[in-house]
Amino acid sequence: MIRVVIVDDHDVVRKGVITYLNTEDDLEIVGEASSGNEAVEVVKQLKPDVVLMDLIMENGTGIEATEKIMSTEQCKIIILTSFYDDEKVFPALEAGAFSYMLKTSSADEIAEAIKKAYKGENVIEPKVATKMMTRFRTGEKKLHDDLTNRELEVLMCVGEGMTNQEISDHLYIGVKTVKTHVSNILSKLEVQDRTQAAVYAHKNQLIRKT
Repeated sequence: MIRVVIVDDHDVVRKGVITYLNTEDDLEIVGEASSGNEAVEVVKQLKPDVVLMDLIMENGTGIEATEKIMSTEQCKIIILTSFYDDEKVFPALEAGAFSYMLKTSSADEIAEAIKKAYKGENVIEPKVATKMMTRFRTGEKKLHDDLTNRELEVLMCVGEGMTNQEISDHLYIGVKTVKTHVSNILSKLEVQDRTQAAVYAHKNQLIRKT
């Protein structure tokens, strides 16, 4: 028997999947969870072979839960979600997810994916596989690749903790121009404020060499 844990914050979805999988002779649903944090504890306690993991949940996302589980457990995690944008797909795979499926998959396909995961065979949704191949061919694109040279200079200054006035003095541009650059930077990096931009700069080593 393949021991399975189902993780989804929607009771109807979770119960529906459990009901169907219970009809499979070689699958045993040993537990369920409605949040990422709960999933970590359930998996730690029950030691399943395969985890069917939703992504968007309160009290711990599926990505966070996947990373925590894979740091200590040996199970296979199958992402089952409605999302396949880059911001979900690649972090999930980097966190240790073994397979990636969409909720448009049929019940039979989900059951088959669980059995394949148990045998060490990945199942990747075709739309996700296309994204993976595109990234493989072109290389991973960073958000800061879209910054202009001047915006990159301003980001470096932000990363060093400079104020707008200090950046103005350092780059010999007006404070108003600095504010415009900072606004563009926040938008392109998809961050909320200059503190997050500074963190991004440090994480990606965009700090001037002194």
